[in-house]
Amino acid sequence: MIIDIITPILERRSVRKFAERPVEREKILTCLHAAQLAPSAENVQPWRFIVIDDPAVRDAFSKQVFSGIYSATRWAAKAPVLIALAADRNIIAHGVAAALQKIPYYMIDIGICGEHIVLQAQHMGLGSCWIGWFNARKADTFFRLPAKMRICELIALGYPEKSHAPRNKKLKNGGNMIQFNTWT
Repeated sequence: MIIDIITPILERRSVRKFAERPVEREKILTCLHAAQLAPSAENVQPWRFIVIDDPAVRDAFSKQVFSGIYSATRWAAKAPVLIALAADRNIIAHGVAAALQKIPYYMIDIGICGEHIVLQAQHMGLGSCWIGWFNARKADTFFRLPAKMRICELIALGYPEKSHAPRNKKLKNGGNMIQFNTWT
């Protein structure tokens, strides 16, 4: 069976205005199942998900994490669902790799699983937006996470307020970005 993955990639865009309509738990769980299928370094699957779909919890959380210098993302407080992508940073394979390569592999893993979420959401008619600009320290404190855990990203999720035509994204010249067998 051939699966068309390019269509949802082309159609996906960041949505910042959502309809006042709850997202069915089944759809949220489908997005999270897609995330769990993501590859990870040494298959350690460092991700943990905190789904915020209770309006009172979402409001209290948003007041903490989207205030002050992070107020540019306060629009996310109106999303029907916020998914906090947390990483377990106490995984030996990640610690060794980070020490040797100076690369936080858990962030790569979180990025891959997050992309699975937004593409699955797009496929089901949901809108989404990655949020990296939030007070991560307050997010961790809000949920009383242990020191080994860290909320790395948030994803706003819901039904778009209006339908969006696929954007005509301007791409950089591929000739400047792609090299085969050499660096020129």
